[in-house]
Amino acid sequence: MLYWLTLLSDGGDVFNLFRYISFRAGGAFLTALVFGFIFGRPLIDWLRVKQGKGQPIRSDGPQTHFAKAGTPTMGGLLIISALLSSTLLWARWDNPFVWMVLFVTLSFALLGFADDYAKVTKQTVDGVSGKMRLLIGFLVAAVAGVWAAAYHPDGLSGELALPFFKDALIYLGLLFVPFAMLVIVGAANAVNLTDGLDGLAIMPVMIAAATFGIIAYFVGRTDFSDYLGLHFVPGSGEITVFCAGLIGGGLGFLWYNAPPAAVFMGDTGSLALGGALGAIAVATKHEIVLAIVGGLFVVEALSVIIQVFWFKRTGRRVFLMAPIHHHFEKRGWAEPQIVIRFWIVSLILAMIGLATLKVR
Repeated sequence: MLYWLTLLSDGGDVFNLFRYISFRAGGAFLTALVFGFIFGRPLIDWLRVKQGKGQPIRSDGPQTHFAKAGTPTMGGLLIISALLSSTLLWARWDNPFVWMVLFVTLSFALLGFADDYAKVTKQTVDGVSGKMRLLIGFLVAAVAGVWAAAYHPDGLSGELALPFFKDALIYLGLLFVPFAMLVIVGAANAVNLTDGLDGLAIMPVMIAAATFGIIAYFVGRTDFSDYLGLHFVPGSGEITVFCAGLIGGGLGFLWYNAPPAAVFMGDTGSLALGGALGAIAVATKHEIVLAIVGGLFVVEALSVIIQVFWFKRTGRRVFLMAPIHHHFEKRGWAEPQIVIRFWIVSLILAMIGLATLKVR
C-alpha cells in the first residue's frame, strides 16, 4: 500500500524510497517484528484462557514432552497476522504473485486453524482427517498452480527449470499444475511434521524464507538474472517483501517459542508457512531448489514415510520414533541440542541452495 506514496515523489525526495523493493522489504521486516513483540504476549494470554488445557500431548511421545502440558497452541496466528499486515502495508497491490502467495498462506492457515481447533476442543491429537486435509490442500494448490502459470512469461509457463544448468528446461505442459500441487502440499506437510520441538520449525522456515527472498529478488530483475544465468520472472521480485515480513513475524514468534515455549505455532502456523514456501518456489521457478534449501523438511517427511512403509511390511521400525527429531530424543539427545543442530543443517543447506544461482 505504501508503494503508492511514490505518486507524490518528484524523483528526489523521501517518497522515492518506496519504489525500491529493498527499502520496502526492510519496512516489512520491521513492521512484522514489532507487531510480534507488541501483540505476542496478549495473544498468548488470550489463547491460554480460551484453550484451558492447551495442546494435547501424544501419549506415545517422549516422556519429556509431558512437562509441556497446558502450553497453548495456534501461535501461528501471531506469525500470520504479522505477515499479512506487513505485506499489505509494504508490498505492491497490483502484483499477482504476492496475492497468489498470500492466498496459499491464508488458505493453509485456515485449514491448520480448523485442525488445531478440533484438537483443542476435543482434547485429542486427532483433528481434521488426513484425507480431508490433503483434499483441501490439493484444491488450494491447484488454484495456485494455475495462477502462477498464467502469470509466468512466455517460454517459462508450464516449464520446469533445473538448477546447475543455465538454459535447461523440461516442458511439463498441463502436468505443471499437478507438479505445483505436489510441491505446495508437500512443503506444507513437511514443515508440519518438523514442528515437534520448541523452535525447531520456525528457524529453518526463516532461513528458507531469507534464501528465497534473495532468489525472488534476483529472478525479478533482468540485470541480476542475466548475469547469473537465471530465468527472468517479471514481478517475482515483489515476493521479497513477503519473505521479509515472514522473517520478521517468525522472529517475533520465536521470542515466545524459544525453549521452554510459551506457545506452539500449531498447524495454523506450520501448514501456512510450509505452503507459503512451496508457493514461492513455484512462483520463482525454483521448485527443485526448495528441496535443497528445505532439505531438513524433506528428511523429516521421508522419515515418517519410511517408518510407516517399513512397519506395515515387516512389523519393525527403522527409527525409534518418527519424525526423525523424535528418534534423536529417544537416543538421549537434549531438545536444545537437536534444535540447534538442525538449525545448523538448515543453514548449510541454504548456502548450497544459494550456490545453485551461480554454479551453472
